[in-house]
Amino acid sequence: MRPVSLFVVALLAAALGGCASLPTSTDMPAASAPDLDSLAYENPVSVAARAQAPVTAAFAQEPPYTLDTGDKLRVVVFGQDGLSNSYVVDAGGAITMPLIKAVPARGLTTAALARAVADRLRQGFVREPHVAIEVEVYRPFFILGEVTAPGQYAYVPRMTVEKAVAVAGGFTPRAYRWDIEIERPVASGGVVRQAVPPIARVRPGDTIVVKERWF
Repeated sequence: MRPVSLFVVALLAAALGGCASLPTSTDMPAASAPDLDSLAYENPVSVAARAQAPVTAAFAQEPPYTLDTGDKLRVVVFGQDGLSNSYVVDAGGAITMPLIKAVPARGLTTAALARAVADRLRQGFVREPHVAIEVEVYRPFFILGEVTAPGQYAYVPRMTVEKAVAVAGGFTPRAYRWDIEIERPVASGGVVRQAVPPIARVRPGDTIVVKERWF
């Protein structure tokens, strides 16, 4: 075989060897296609970093529900039809009942308020009062900022931020959909604020603030 032919054969062999070493399509890492919402609204802070962010006590867990202005209660005093009725927690944080007048309710659970009402009735009105209280209508929540219809809305049990946004007509095109802020009243009389994800739970009396994005 002539030298030129040997040179061509060597080149072909080297080329075939290089092709064999290339990764097949199954060896290549699959690139996930980002969706439009991720590109437009994704928080620059990583999910891991968000998970490690400090959470205030008012948002860390689901504490027992405490009453406040605007809650409508069904109070039943067994055997006392004149006392059993619906009562609204007034601006002063109390309910007003026949005989015992105003009973402070703000910051109490329904069980604690039932004990307080029974104690008042036991003071010369009813010998052995048996009282049961349940929330008939929860106080409303408020949603402000970049939603279609901001305002005051009726609370529904187990409501989340994303459900509250849906009730308000959805996000506007300029809404920043991550780290939405909730302002929550606390028993001490103040308000705590926390940035939360859309799946966070809303409580009666909360104010949800959806901010505007700047990009």
